Amino acid sequence: MGIFSFIKNAGAKVFGIGKTVEEENAEKSAQLREAIVSHGLEVADLSIEVADDAVKLWGEAADLATKEKVVLVSGNTNGVASVEDNLTVAEVEVIEEAEMAQFHTVESGDTLGKIAKNYYGNAMKYPVIFEANKPMLSHPDKIYPGQVLRIPPLVD
Repeated sequence: MGIFSFIKNAGAKVFGIGKTVEEENAEKSAQLREAIVSHGLEVADLSIEVADDAVKLWGEAADLATKEKVVLVSGNTNGVASVEDNLTVAEVEVIEEAEMAQFHTVESGDTLGKIAKNYYGNAMKYPVIFEANKPMLSHPDKIYPGQVLRIPPLVD
């Protein structure tokens, strides 16, 4: 659990304009739910609260990777500056800190290879990062500044 910060004006443009604040927030919530479902991410009892540029998530994800991806789908949306993660994980597993994914905010000039070199010491490990961010990433070359990516630990 925690609050993750994102760059508000970077990411997918899924929010509309021209409504009351309450209507906009309800619409943003519905659009985020649709985006999460469209990526095949299943969360039992998913609840999403939007207040301006802040999103709060509740529900039960099947596993840690799904939970992290739901946070990233929400945060990598244009107009979202922070995501409060109140999601739980259904799988009962003891996760050591070394097994948890790290998060990386893409900067201008970054490539998945460059990011892999930074985290793993080997640029050719970029497919690990690409796979960890599917289905949010459709191609290894389609990343953008401000996007936040999951960087899973390397499994031998």
